[in-house]
Amino acid sequence: MHILHVYKDYAPVVGGIENHIRTLAEAQVQRGHTVTVLVTHPARHTRSEVINGVHVIRAARLANVASTPLSVALPWRLRALRPDITHLQSPYPIAELACLLVGPRPYVVSHQADVSRWSQRLIMLAYGPLYRRCLRGAARVLVSNPAFARNSPYLSEVQDRIAVVPLGVDAPRFAPQAEPVARPFTLLFLGVLRHYKGVDDLLRALKLMTVEARLIIAGAGPMRAAWEALANDLGVAGRVMFAGRVPEADLPALYRSADVFVLPSLNRAESFGTVLVEAMLSGLPCVTTEVGSGTSYIVQDGRTGFVVPPRAPVALADALTHLQRDPELRARLGAAGRHRALSEFTAERMIERVEAVYSAVICREL
Repeated sequence: MHILHVYKDYAPVVGGIENHIRTLAEAQVQRGHTVTVLVTHPARHTRSEVINGVHVIRAARLANVASTPLSVALPWRLRALRPDITHLQSPYPIAELACLLVGPRPYVVSHQADVSRWSQRLIMLAYGPLYRRCLRGAARVLVSNPAFARNSPYLSEVQDRIAVVPLGVDAPRFAPQAEPVARPFTLLFLGVLRHYKGVDDLLRALKLMTVEARLIIAGAGPMRAAWEALANDLGVAGRVMFAGRVPEADLPALYRSADVFVLPSLNRAESFGTVLVEAMLSGLPCVTTEVGSGTSYIVQDGRTGFVVPPRAPVALADALTHLQRDPELRARLGAAGRHRALSEFTAERMIERVEAVYSAVICREL
């Protein structure tokens, strides 16, 4: 099978979707498929290379508008390719329009997230009808969780062709702490420091906790300075460590340095929450928020952790205090979470599910 993946960036660019495509593409090569990745190149020329068996074509880029690379070369490259199936990672308007107008059929679309930035929303006001047309033309629309499939305003017309394929994590990288370690009770947040991550609520919850805890905030982003200032204003700065961006190789040890993982997101911009899966594989109970997406699909309230309302520091503090006071509960939830992650959210399971979608689509087209 010749598989074509289309998006705006690919390795060595690091990001959630970029990492996802790389996991899929390299695994598909190992399974004997021919795999091409078509993305854009930061420079104004097109280049091709082979990375771990994947043929990567980087089409010349003209400029960036609202984080969207503009490329005239990408549609022409797409038109020339003849894969058995094309897999779009969305939203990325240039690729979607190219596939709709000149691209090879059949194609499937992974709808990864609804747009959240105001600049992107302005673009979608004009582009939304064309994007919905692209979705209607897809043989299948892949989403990471059932709640997102139900709640996305873009998916209402394609419910009959949705395939739920949870994102997968390289499970062998992550394992629980082998032996108990004497340390202060430690909470961990990991992610890009953007407004919708809700770290301000986490800092307020830390202030409200009835027993002392420390908090590690790992990641970089535009909200770091504001959240450092908030920690100072709340009087908890001495218990908070802003660790900055953590290299991928150091993530397993980072998870093992904590007792509870917290993802207090504010809205459905948090469409899945891969960090929750990594934490669960590491044996950590998780506390997250109900935002109508993958967070409460991954974390089962009362079984693998706790799910609280967004923007509710008091409820967040209560859940964290409960876990701090009950080590046996932490161990039980952590073990259940690891079992769930190994059953549902490994890279192997994801790759098998995606390949099953491809096979069904191609068989239907024959």
